[in-house]
Amino acid sequence: MTTSTASMTIAELREFAGFTPAEQRYIKRSLDIGLGRHDAFKLWARDAAENASIRSQYVSYQELKGLRGAAPSGTGFDDLEPFMGKLLRVSAFDLAQERLTSFSAYRFLYERLLGAHVRPWLPSAFCAAAALPQIRPNRRKDLLKSLSEAAATAPGWSDREPAFYPDWVDEAAA
Repeated sequence: MTTSTASMTIAELREFAGFTPAEQRYIKRSLDIGLGRHDAFKLWARDAAENASIRSQYVSYQELKGLRGAAPSGTGFDDLEPFMGKLLRVSAFDLAQERLTSFSAYRFLYERLLGAHVRPWLPSAFCAAAALPQIRPNRRKDLLKSLSEAAATAPGWSDREPAFYPDWVDEAAA
């Protein structure tokens, strides 16, 4: 591992550590569901409501298969609707769960679910999903305020894939 890679991984670890415990838990659960890593029902369901939420998330995350590697090409608008429509639908589901409280947590999750190629599309998908009437008004306001001007107007995005993927830690092994 090079010094550059190690420092980027440490930066990702620090970013994740800065999220609330609820955000951390939701991100790990979402990665288990979206990447097919573990049985999310066994690891994450603490009650019937959470079991139902996980079931809904499995259904919603079926869209991820079509989004991986499918970002619109170039600057045209021809292939925008199929990609953004699916990304908006999945993003709205995640934001409606009220466990991701900021653009940073959303971006962290989606970079891992879909890969670095989605970075240019995340600010617009986040804004669109956060502004939907299905999101409570106070929550809409907080979510939209969490998107910095720098993130919304970035002139370019890194194509470096994430290195740190948070995972379930068994308390008995810890």
